[in-house]
Amino acid sequence: MNFMEAESYIEEITRTKKISLGLSVMEELLKRLGNPQDGLSFIHIAGTNGKGSTLALIASVCQAAGYRVGRYNSPSVFSYCEKIQVNGESISEEDAARLISRVRRVSEEMEAEGLSHPTAFETETAVSFLYFMEQGCDLVALETGMGGEGDATNVVKTTVCSVIASVSMDHMQFLGDTLEEIARVKGGIIKEGRPTVLCGQGETVTKVIRELCVKKHSPLTVSVPEEAEIVETGLCGSRFHYQGFRNVKIPLAGKYQIINACTALEVVEILRNLGYDMEENAVYEGMASVRWPGRFEKLSDRPVFLIDGAHNPEAAWRLKDSLNLYFPNKRMIYIMGILADKDYRKIVEITAPLAERIYTVTPESPRALSGEALSSWIEERAEAIGFCGRVQAESSIREAVRDALSQAGEDGVIVAFGSLSYLGELSKALKESIHD
Repeated sequence: MNFMEAESYIEEITRTKKISLGLSVMEELLKRLGNPQDGLSFIHIAGTNGKGSTLALIASVCQAAGYRVGRYNSPSVFSYCEKIQVNGESISEEDAARLISRVRRVSEEMEAEGLSHPTAFETETAVSFLYFMEQGCDLVALETGMGGEGDATNVVKTTVCSVIASVSMDHMQFLGDTLEEIARVKGGIIKEGRPTVLCGQGETVTKVIRELCVKKHSPLTVSVPEEAEIVETGLCGSRFHYQGFRNVKIPLAGKYQIINACTALEVVEILRNLGYDMEENAVYEGMASVRWPGRFEKLSDRPVFLIDGAHNPEAAWRLKDSLNLYFPNKRMIYIMGILADKDYRKIVEITAPLAERIYTVTPESPRALSGEALSSWIEERAEAIGFCGRVQAESSIREAVRDALSQAGEDGVIVAFGSLSYLGELSKALKESIHD
């Protein structure tokens, strides 16, 4: 297969192979591929919000310290290949196509024998393990898909440190109806005798993770983000003190990124204690040079145009807090595209009151909520949720960008959010609009 054929294959199995949490298919697939994951060392992270940012910070520090670092996270925003990286460089289209072809052959053999065909996420996870082995990675920063215990990534047995980011209500149809249930599933990545770092949060999650760590004899470290002293924060990032680290700079906007950075710094301390060479200057250099696109990222200045992956209520609260912090009393224009299996009602209730106008779009996903349905719901509930502006469904992302730019002028603030799945297309449309 060439790369276009490989992408088409991934899209096909995304449509036709349903998600089913459990490890039996993944274990069989990897066994037939030679179990590449067994030759790698993992920093494994689960959570609802912030796990990608935390992972990016950890990987950046490890790279600055001289290690060869693989990074696997999803979904991608701007290009398919960005979800598999080594030292910040995405897998090439040629290597992606070659390895997807290899996994496809094995998957079709499994199906011919009456076994289940791996899902797209299982396929991509296997590809990442094969690639990281080929590339001789010292460490792999590995992000779960949506769960923990039954997530395809949880086949790994050589975890150096498990990390649990912020946990909240999401993917309830797969993970459970209560915060305790979801936390227990996320905590399923905790390994016997290996250290765990938990992002400091509410007592409900902390209690569950602490109990799991006791059961697995896993030493637990809980970050204390409220002890972070913010020196300065803005759209270009933040500078803060935390524990023994002074004047840590991160280029990620959003006050909540300091919370993620505190978790990452606790992981760095664990790695040091395990014998990894993490000199002070490497920590500061890695934190300052991290890149994590699509998360409260500014694409233009006049008007300010932001994109963010906020796709659940907790992320919506974080987005709202950041907008209030950086843009008080500014005219706010939204572009919203959301997946139907998300709690879009709550996301709208939290964020809509800040907006003067909302343009709704339909993300390119089989799980998408149509822009028309979202627009109708906002219109019907406007008074109840405190939204006093206008809402309009757009036939395309390009039209939404064009109309938002026209409405915002030079002084307004445009925010596109709701799902990462359409932000790459939106960014391309913005560039084309600016150049027209």
